[in-house]
Amino acid sequence: IRLRDRATDAGAHRSPARAAKACCGSRRYSARLRARPCIPVGVMDIESGSQNAGAGMIRLTLDGLAVRRGERRLFDGLNLTLDPGEAVALTGANGAGKSSLLRAIAGLLTPEAGIVRFERDGQDLEPEVARTRHLHLIGHQDGFRSGRTARDELAFQVGWCGGDPGGIDDAVRALGLEGLMDLEVRRLSAGQRRRLALARLLAAPRPVWLLDEPLSPLDARWRAEVGQLMQAHLAGGGILLAAVHDPLPIPARTCEVGGTA
Repeated sequence: IRLRDRATDAGAHRSPARAAKACCGSRRYSARLRARPCIPVGVMDIESGSQNAGAGMIRLTLDGLAVRRGERRLFDGLNLTLDPGEAVALTGANGAGKSSLLRAIAGLLTPEAGIVRFERDGQDLEPEVARTRHLHLIGHQDGFRSGRTARDELAFQVGWCGGDPGGIDDAVRALGLEGLMDLEVRRLSAGQRRRLALARLLAAPRPVWLLDEPLSPLDARWRAEVGQLMQAHLAGGGILLAAVHDPLPIPARTCEVGGTA
C-alpha cells in the first residue's frame, strides 16, 4: 500500500482548519459543490489504485463473539473462521443479529464480548488497518445521495476507498449500468441501486466483502451475474460473508445466527 500526504492548503474547503485536515485530496469540499465534507483520518491517505498492492491473503476469525442491542443480547459465543477463497452465508430469523454481526466485524458496532481478528499471510493485522484498507461493507442502506448522479456517487465512493478511477468503467460494464450513470440516483430502481452499490466492490477491490442481503432486490438474471462476480472474487483469494434469507448462488458454508423474529 502506498501512502500520500493529505491536502494541507485551503483548497476548496470552507475553513482553513478543515482544509488542514483534509483527507480527500483533489476531491475538496466547497459550499458551492454538492459533495460530502471530509472526515479527518490522521495525516496520510491511501494512494489511488494501491490498496491491494502486496495486500496478501486475509483470514478472518471470530472468537466467542457476543453482540447486544439495547436490552437484548442478540447472540453470544459465536465462533467462525474464513480462510482466503471461502464464502459463508449468515442465516437466521429476522432480528437474529445477522446485520449487527456484519457491523461488528466492520467496526461500526462494539461487541459485548469476544474478538474479531484479521490475519494477513499468517501475521495479525491491526483491525483498524484491515477495516479501512481491506474491507468492504454493503448494507441495507447504500449511502447514496439521491439527488446526485449515479456516476458522481460511484466516483465518490471509489475515490474514498482509494480505488483507481480507471476501474470504474469496467465495473459499470460488468454490472450493466452503462445507460444509467447520468441519471440521478433517485430515478434508479431498487435493483439498479443495488448493482450501483456492488460496483464499488469491483472498482475499488478489497479482499474482504461483508454483504447484507446483497441479492434481495435483484432479478434472476442479475443474481446469476453477481454470483459469477462473487466466484471470481473468491478465486482471487478474497473472502465473502453475507447475511441472507435466500441461498447464495455460489458454494458457501452456512453459519446460523441465534435469536428470534
